[in-house]
Formats: sequence, structure tokens, C-alpha cells
Amino acid sequence: MAGGKPVKARRLTEMSHCAGCAAKLKAGDLAKVLGGLKGASHPRALVGFHTNDDAAVYQVAPGMAVVETVDFFPPLVDDPFQFGAIAAANALSDIWAMGAKPLFALNLVCFPDELPLKTLQKILAGGQSKADEAGIPILGGHSIRDPEPKFGMAVTGVVHPKKVLTNVGAKPGDVLLLTKPVGTGIATTAIKRGLASKQLTKRVTAQMATLNKAAGEVFASGAFKVNALTDVTGFGLLGHLLEMMNGAKTRAALDLERIPLIAEVPALAEAGVIPGGTKTNLAHVKKHVTFPEGLPEHIQWLLADAQTNGGLLASVPARHALKAVQALEKAGVDAALLGEVQAGRPGIDVIG
Repeated sequence: MAGGKPVKARRLTEMSHCAGCAAKLKAGDLAKVLGGLKGASHPRALVGFHTNDDAAVYQVAPGMAVVETVDFFPPLVDDPFQFGAIAAANALSDIWAMGAKPLFALNLVCFPDELPLKTLQKILAGGQSKADEAGIPILGGHSIRDPEPKFGMAVTGVVHPKKVLTNVGAKPGDVLLLTKPVGTGIATTAIKRGLASKQLTKRVTAQMATLNKAAGEVFASGAFKVNALTDVTGFGLLGHLLEMMNGAKTRAALDLERIPLIAEVPALAEAGVIPGGTKTNLAHVKKHVTFPEGLPEHIQWLLADAQTNGGLLASVPARHALKAVQALEKAGVDAALLGEVQAGRPGIDVIG
């Protein structure tokens, strides 16, 4: 109560400066910082930060490597349970993006004094629901007081050292598959501004909370060849694809009409509902991307949109494409074949 009047409870998204993975540091700034640091040189360090991959991989035995990742961010939806579920699903995604199996997780919590503890309890319950769905325990964590609430997880997994899937093995002639539509960054910005319809809020919340477990297990199954794999998160489709092309020294051709987009999001983008992270993503990749002449800027923003727990992006030999799509379909995953890998200077050509 304040002056005899009830104090209106604050929405979670009112307390966040950025929505979800859009809160990441700018890709260009991160590259400058990491470029001045010494990379991993230990003989058992199989994957470090020098390839901008999704998780670290460290070999502990001839037939076993540990995969480690950490991810957390401020609220992007107002429902605390759903926020916890989305943050947990997003953290787990990096394990499947490496072709690995998650083992356990630790919670990471930043929480303000002004929010009731029952809100934190709901956030943690949301995270627990996704850990349960993934079949792993949460074994502890760490919490600090912070004016801006944040939640996420550190997740540990395992993989055979010879079966690690990274983002650097794409080859000319491969096709590119994406397992979720694009547009969560713009949609969550609309939610934060009170501009999203109930239908869009429900749709995008469900997508962000959907584990990449089924898709990850299909890509790791060995039923077909996977040359490169990553998940599409804060740097957007163009940003993560560019990392894949840079690592392989190849070039991607994207078919604009095949790129799946969340319904209602193109109209929001055209109306200028664009997160800051999406704008910086486009600025970072633009010199390496060619767009069709006259392509509206809001469509370019869509392709660079900062995603939260986006889909897995795979580079698969063309001869295995049908088998890959059929295996994903059987697992309940609707994958889009949105382009191909070509020889040439690293970059992306958007066609259509």
C-alpha cells in the first residue's frame, strides 16, 4: 500500500531493458573483446570460444567428452512460469546443438527485492518443468540480488569425441535446414510494448518454450550426415549462419520465400517494432550479405532478428536432405529447407 492505495504489481517485461537473447552483447563488440584473449590450447579442449560455437567441449576419456554451456537473460514474457521455462529451454538448446546429451543443470538467478518471492518460485518451477521434460536433474545454482530479474542455467552434457557436431564443417553442395520459424525477437518486443495480440503471445511463448531435444537427437542419431550444426539465438539467422560460413570458408544462398516466419511478425516489423539487438545484428552482418535489389528494410530486420531458443540450423549433404527431413518429420519437427552452401568468399546471398 502507498498512501492508502494498493501498489500496482509491475509486469516482468517492464523490468527488463532487453527481451531474452536480444540482451546479448553486440556481436562486433564481443568479437573485439575475445579477439584480444588467448584461445584454448589444451590438448583435451576440443571446442572453445575461437569458433563462436554453442558450447565448450572437453575430452575426459577416449570415448567421452564433457559439453558445457551457460545462458541467462532478463524477462521476455510477463508470466514467470513461462519465463523460467523459456530460459531453461534456451540454455539446454546449446547441448543439443553440439550433438550431445544433457546430464544435469545448475540454476542462475538474479532477483530484485521489490518482487515477491512467489514470483521467483514460479520462475524456478518453469525451469524445473523443462529440466523434467529433458530428463535431467537440477543440482543447485547461484543467486544474487539485482534490480533487473534474470534467469538461466549452466548445463553439462556428454558426447563421444568423434561425434561432436560444430558450426564449422559446412561444405559446398550442402543444403541448409532450419527447425523453427523466425521472428521471436520482434514478437517479444511487441509483447513488452503491449502491442502483441493474445494469439501471437500464445504462439511465440509456446515456440520459445519448445525444447530442441527432438531435432537435436535426430541430427545426432547418425542416420544421415550432418556437416555443421548450430542453434539460432541472439545474433539472428543471418548472424549465426555467417558464423557457420566463416568457419567453413564457404558461402550461403538463402531462398527468401523458403525462410519460415512467425505469423503477424512481418506486419509488426513493417510498423517499426524492432528490438535494438536486431538492428545491431543487421548492422554487423550487412557488409557480408547481399539482398535482392529494393528489398524493404523490415524484411532485412526479420532475417537478422535476435531469436530466443530459435531452431537448430543444420548443413547437410544434399544427398541426405530427404532422409533428414523425413527423420525430423517422424520426430514431430517441421523443418524448412531454406538454402544451400556454395564455394566462394564467406558470406550470404539472399535470393528471391
